[in-house]
Amino acid sequence: MANEINKNSAEVDNTELVALEDQAKGKKAVEEAKAENKEVSKKAKKVKKNKKSFGKKIKEIFSELKKVSWPTFGKVVKQTGIVIAVVLFFLIVIGVADIGLGALYKLLIG
Repeated sequence: MANEINKNSAEVDNTELVALEDQAKGKKAVEEAKAENKEVSKKAKKVKKNKKSFGKKIKEIFSELKKVSWPTFGKVVKQTGIVIAVVLFFLIVIGVADIGLGALYKLLIG
């Protein structure tokens, strides 16, 4: 009689374990499905964003260009002159340094 009770309790324990394993598998499957659904919805949003019409993009570009504060012609000419002067100054400084270091090198090698 005791053997039969032990066998019955072992069978009950096994069925409980199987049931718990099935529940765990079910939860994992649900979590995986949710994760896949999120990924699919993210991809769908990206596709919708990329499908803006070409005309709408052009209109947005022109509306942004209207917001830009453009400099006057005189200011552009003045700033261009400053850039050219700075470039020429550094050209002269680097050229003189090159010539001086070249002469020093010739004296050392000699």
